[in-house]
Amino acid sequence: MNRIISEQYGLFRLYQQLREELLATLTDADLAFTPGGDNPPLGRLCVEIGETERSYVDSFVHFSQNFDYRHADRAIESSVAGLRAWYEQLDAELYAAVAALSDDDVAQRRIDRGHGFQVPAGVQLHIYQEALIIFYGKTTVYLKLLHKTMSDQWQHWIG
Repeated sequence: MNRIISEQYGLFRLYQQLREELLATLTDADLAFTPGGDNPPLGRLCVEIGETERSYVDSFVHFSQNFDYRHADRAIESSVAGLRAWYEQLDAELYAAVAALSDDDVAQRRIDRGHGFQVPAGVQLHIYQEALIIFYGKTTVYLKLLHKTMSDQWQHWIG
């Protein structure tokens, strides 16, 4: 077991679980909601964080990152069950990719994020955690407009 798994992944998993809580409060109809203007529907935001996670999974495998991946089936934007299944798959792949890193990979190798920006694997996972927090901040606006009540944990961690 590498240091990221033993020291960092437990807390990171708590941030992932907030996404599970989010899906538990939503209906398929909620995913079509948009606050208007240039803002995408909530379902599109949910797909975007999945596409982001895919880029992080691949970065731990290939030690380079790009954000070119797009989910092939746009129908997933309107299905809570589809999003839940996809997130579970991505989460399992992310864990497997991070767990497969050797101690030497964790200590020595860097993930190339492009434009000369290279980070250790532990920092890469932390950056993805920050992407989740940004996603939760965005979705909180939608949830408030939908009059959804979130748990005390959500309200304490996200707002």
